Amino acid sequence: MKQLHYNVAVVGATGMVGQRFVTLLEGHPWFTPVALLASARSAGKTYEEAVGHKWAMTRPIPEYAKKMVVLDATADAESLVGKVDFVFCAVDMKKEEIRALEEKYAKLEIPVVSNNSAHRFTPDVPMIIPEVNPEHLEIIPAQRKRLQTKRGFIAVKSNCSLQSYVPLLHPLKKFGIEACAVCTYQAISGAGKTFETMPEIVDNVIPYIGGEEEKSEKEPLKIWGNIEGDKIVPAEGPVITAQCLRVPVSDGHTAAVFVKFQNKPAKEEILAEWAAFKGEPQELELPSAPKQFLHYFEEDNRPQPKLDRMLENGMAVSAGRLRDDALFDYRFVGLSHNTLRGAAGGAVLLAELLAAKGYFD
Repeated sequence: MKQLHYNVAVVGATGMVGQRFVTLLEGHPWFTPVALLASARSAGKTYEEAVGHKWAMTRPIPEYAKKMVVLDATADAESLVGKVDFVFCAVDMKKEEIRALEEKYAKLEIPVVSNNSAHRFTPDVPMIIPEVNPEHLEIIPAQRKRLQTKRGFIAVKSNCSLQSYVPLLHPLKKFGIEACAVCTYQAISGAGKTFETMPEIVDNVIPYIGGEEEKSEKEPLKIWGNIEGDKIVPAEGPVITAQCLRVPVSDGHTAAVFVKFQNKPAKEEILAEWAAFKGEPQELELPSAPKQFLHYFEEDNRPQPKLDRMLENGMAVSAGRLRDDALFDYRFVGLSHNTLRGAAGGAVLLAELLAAKGYFD
């Protein structure tokens, strides 16, 4: 592959996902971070001052970022024109404000790779799991036509909890998935929290995460949908029902999955599909792509967040406990790292895919 180089900015750099972007971009072979943006209250401070005691990563703030002066995500957008090739966006704002902000960048001819949910159901915005539906990037010319841009566009990644089960279901679609029930056990970093900032989760489970169940049931259908004209039309099935719980885990979303097929495969067929599955990130050997995307554990007590979330630098998805089910055909457990594969890492991989396919050129 030809040598690629792009200057990038992180919009929403002080939040937990923004912090993860800042760490992942340190030494990235293709992407050089040249600007960090956040809210007006952080603007004008060095990144180190703006983050302060809120730094939530296990490793220290990268040296390159410490003295960078934080810009205002809204007021300073125009100042990035000609300086950056695209931006990563992970902001904490109202949905309509996020939609407006991301379109503002796109109309400035600055592509946006977004971790936010605001544009996930905009019909001409691709919502990508890079190994699953890279063909949806082909909607970008239609989106540019609507936005009246030449370079600018918005591409989003899906909800973090989807990564713990959708990639495992995807290679099984050939057997005709009729219905799926999933219960996700979601880490506190998904709420931007640590145990220090969320003491109420210790020795506790909270059985509600606002909006999460609707996302878990509907977003897979857009991912499995088709481009028709100038929009992505969601698939009509399978039927998915979801419950989402917040659990006292720092990182890593676990999913208990139940699935019914039109043509029930043998257990060996499912394991063979998982072992063989790879997508464009693996074929293109993208820098952040896991070598083996889907891992299966034979042990009864795996996967576990504490042991397995960092598999392949946190970019792999793991499964275990595949067995027959009395009501559905099969049940299994899935696991993914929610701020790596599920959030910033998944967005970096999406950006690598966009770069390799020339969408930033």
